[in-house]
Amino acid sequence: MISGILGRDINFVLWVQSWGASFAAPMRFFSFLGSEQFFLLVAPAIYWCLDKRLGIRLGLYLSISAAVNFLFKLVLHSPRPYWIDRRVSALATESSFGLPSGHAQNAAAVWGSLAAGIGSGWVWILSILIMLLIGISRLYLGVHFLSDVLLGWLLGALLLWGMLKFEPIVLTWLKRRRFLGQAGAAFIASLLIIGTAVLIRWSLADWILPQEWIDNSAAAAPGAEPINPLSLEGLISNAAVFFGLSVGVIWLSIQGSFTTSGTWWQLLLRYVIGLLGVLVVWMGLDMLFPDGEDILSFALRYLRYALTGLWVGGLAPWVFLKLRLAEKDRG
Repeated sequence: MISGILGRDINFVLWVQSWGASFAAPMRFFSFLGSEQFFLLVAPAIYWCLDKRLGIRLGLYLSISAAVNFLFKLVLHSPRPYWIDRRVSALATESSFGLPSGHAQNAAAVWGSLAAGIGSGWVWILSILIMLLIGISRLYLGVHFLSDVLLGWLLGALLLWGMLKFEPIVLTWLKRRRFLGQAGAAFIASLLIIGTAVLIRWSLADWILPQEWIDNSAAAAPGAEPINPLSLEGLISNAAVFFGLSVGVIWLSIQGSFTTSGTWWQLLLRYVIGLLGVLVVWMGLDMLFPDGEDILSFALRYLRYALTGLWVGGLAPWVFLKLRLAEKDRG
C-alpha cells in the first residue's frame, strides 16, 4: 500500500487520467512540445532562418537544462507513477528516473528563453500556457507525479534566470580569449558535467534498482524499452551537443558568420539541407559506432553528438554560404 505524499501524488495522477481517453491525443501533442526532439527541430530552424542569437541560445539552454535535469534525477533517484502502482496507465514510457520532470524543466527554460528573446507580452502568455499544458500532459500520460512537475518548473525557472543573468558575463569573458581558449572552456565545461554525473553514479554503487519497479514497468508497457535509470548515455549526449554547438558557433564567427535573411526558398533549402546533414551525421555514426555502457561506447557517443552540434552551429551555415543560400554578416 502506498501512503504519504507519494500516495497522494498517485491519487492525483489517477484523477487526471480519469478525465477520459479523449484527452490522449492532445496530451501527447503537448508533451511533444516539451520534448528534446521538438526543441531540436525548432532551435536549428530559428538559428538558420530567423534569429541567430535566439536560436543558439535555445540550443545551448536546452543542452544545459537537460544535463542539469539528469544530475538531479540521479541524486534523487525517484520512480515514475507506473513503476510503483499498476493502477496507473502508462500512456507513454520513460527509462530514466522521474524527479524532476525533464519536460517541465526544459519547457520553463526553453519556452521561457524564447519569450524573453522575443520580449512580447503575448508570447510570454502563450509560453506560460504551453508550460502549464506540458506539465499536465506528463501527469495524464502517467510518467510523472505532481511533485516531479512542480520541481521541474522551479528548476527550469531558476536556470532561465541564472542563464539570462550570467550570459553577458560569460560572453564578455569568452571574447577576450582566442579560438582555442574558447573551445577549451566549452570542452572543460562538458567534461565537468560528465564528471559530476560519474561521481554521483559512483556514490550509488550500492543502490539496487527495485525489482518491483522493473516488474511494474514491464507489465504496464509490454515490449517497451526496459527501464535503465542509471545509464549515462543521455547525459553524455547533451554534454557533447553543448560542446559541439559552442565550437561550431565560435569557429563560424572566425570564418565569417551569416545573415538569416533570404527568400522563402533559400530559407526552406537551408532547413532541409541542415536537417539532412544532421541525419547523415547522427544516424550514420549511430550505425557505425557501438552502443553500450563501456568507456569506448561513451567516447564514441560523445564524438557523434559533438559532431552533430558542430554541424548545426558551424558547418551547416558554412555550407549555406558556399551554396549562396545565405550572405555573410557584414555587421
